[in-house]
Amino acid sequence: MLRLFRHYIPVSFVLLVFVELLLFWGAIYLGAELRFLGSEIDNDLLPLWPKALLFASVMFLSLTAMGLYKNLYREGIEGTILRLGLSMLIALAAMSLVFYLVPHLFLGRGAFAWAFFIAVLGIILVRFFFMKFIDNESLKRRVLVLGAGKRAQQFKLLRRKGDQIGFKILGFVHVHGEHDVIPRENVIHIDTPLIDYAMQHHIQEIVVAIEDRRKSFPVEDLLDCKMSGIDVVDLQSFFERETGKVRLETLHPSWLVYSDGFRHIGFQHMVKRGSDIFASSLILFFTWPIMLAAAIAIWAESGFRGPVLYRQVRVGQNWRLFQVLKFRSMVINAEKDGTPQWAQKNDSRITRTGKFIRRSRIDELPQIFNVLRGDMSFIGPRPERPEFVEQLADKIPYYAERHRVKPGITGWAQVRYPYGASDEDAREKLQYDLYYVKNYSLFLDCLILFQTAEVVIFGQGAR
Repeated sequence: MLRLFRHYIPVSFVLLVFVELLLFWGAIYLGAELRFLGSEIDNDLLPLWPKALLFASVMFLSLTAMGLYKNLYREGIEGTILRLGLSMLIALAAMSLVFYLVPHLFLGRGAFAWAFFIAVLGIILVRFFFMKFIDNESLKRRVLVLGAGKRAQQFKLLRRKGDQIGFKILGFVHVHGEHDVIPRENVIHIDTPLIDYAMQHHIQEIVVAIEDRRKSFPVEDLLDCKMSGIDVVDLQSFFERETGKVRLETLHPSWLVYSDGFRHIGFQHMVKRGSDIFASSLILFFTWPIMLAAAIAIWAESGFRGPVLYRQVRVGQNWRLFQVLKFRSMVINAEKDGTPQWAQKNDSRITRTGKFIRRSRIDELPQIFNVLRGDMSFIGPRPERPEFVEQLADKIPYYAERHRVKPGITGWAQVRYPYGASDEDAREKLQYDLYYVKNYSLFLDCLILFQTAEVVIFGQGAR
């Protein structure tokens, strides 16, 4: 794993991005050469590097927006082809718009057609070899788990093949005095020093998953392994790195205190506020016709009566209350008895227009004004109602910590987990929110923003 701006990225995917960026860049030059085969390239098309930079950027962003740098391995060839087709359509539309707005960047129909064809063919070949590459066992990091008790049982959550892209678990080492719950065939009993076993089996990383460290913690053995070049990490850090969330089941206050992250300095606040204003203003500029159409549709469906916007009290940064703005997607007086309710699947309170704007996330657009006003950020944990926050804080440990930052229109939990309508869903999403609060950076915000496009297009998690 490569840690970039406090966010973990598989090295294989970094390599994939690098190779495909080179492919997109080279496609422009090769396309121009094929178009003018046997003669010099037209001077009007030179220099080619600005066009290559534009083409590589647009192609990369369209692939990122379709989740092709996130879910490639899990979805297999069918899902990859679907997302690849959509990303190519988006890239083609974006390039056409840029050529219309900035004519001097136009490459010419023939050269661009060749470049686009080369890029598409190249992506298919690169992805084919990449899927073979990441499945190669010899290239995976060899991991040994120290412990076979209840904490080690957390590894059952990584049961899917796609959850173990970059590593391979060699086994679980029995610890004296600890009751094993891992299946017997996966438990290893070591009679030799730990360092000897690790060297003999080419172990690259040891994950410490011991139940009670006060009784049987092999400090000298682990120190010997560490000083011999073998990585030693605790279970919580391992799961944070591999899953992109902070596991509540294995979380101790001491880990939060001593771990890196949770740094929100003044300069970061300035940069985030500036990016919030820029992004919200830009989206408002492009989406105001959609917002106007949504408002008219909502008003017409309700018989030209009732509010178009829906105001609701939510909990903001440092538990400050504010009114969030959304397009009304439910019938008027959806909560007649005044009791707050989670939105359920196929909820009868949702109108026909509301169903569409919720699935397409258009109902969230008025929150742009909350961002401009400073109540929210563009990226952050989902703002919840105070009634739900109070209930969940009593049931779920560390739930209040998600309010250390401003809530957002979209966020890490929203792009990584579907819509939640239960305490268990709230618990699962909290783990992603804590990861965001701990590892916030502008890079992570940009990554979330691109992945939000995938969520909107595929309608993931909408109710």
